[in-house]
Amino acid sequence: MMTEQFEDNKPDEVKLVVTEDMRSYIYDITKWARFISIVGFVISIFLIMAAFSISALMNSNPGVAAQLNQLGSNGSTVITVLYLVLGLLLFYPSILLNKISKKAKQGVLFGDQESLNQSFATLKSLFKFWGIVTILIIAFLFFSRFLVGA
Repeated sequence: MMTEQFEDNKPDEVKLVVTEDMRSYIYDITKWARFISIVGFVISIFLIMAAFSISALMNSNPGVAAQLNQLGSNGSTVITVLYLVLGLLLFYPSILLNKISKKAKQGVLFGDQESLNQSFATLKSLFKFWGIVTILIIAFLFFSRFLVGA
């Protein structure tokens, strides 16, 4: 009696159902994700263009040059690097949002399960990215507090 086989007693696989309300919500999300990704692309392009125009601004306006030199002898370099980093930091999540928008819309409109799965995998990557950025900012603030306070 103890040697019974339990193969027939496997738990049923849990399947999620996507209701019409959920499909409508996801479709609305794709519109906003697309809008936010476009705005993110535009802002990141402006930041990158501004990064490369800092040195020209300093050469054309001595007042700005004097203010930027308060950052040190490499004031324009610091601003350029900062703007480039911010532009690239905004560009990557904009790409992810664009992918989420396309894949989720395709999944909802055509009932394509694989596209919907890919959109949620990309959504996971987006949250992971912002989580890592948040941890880095908190660590930077934490360590800068001790460096300045020391």
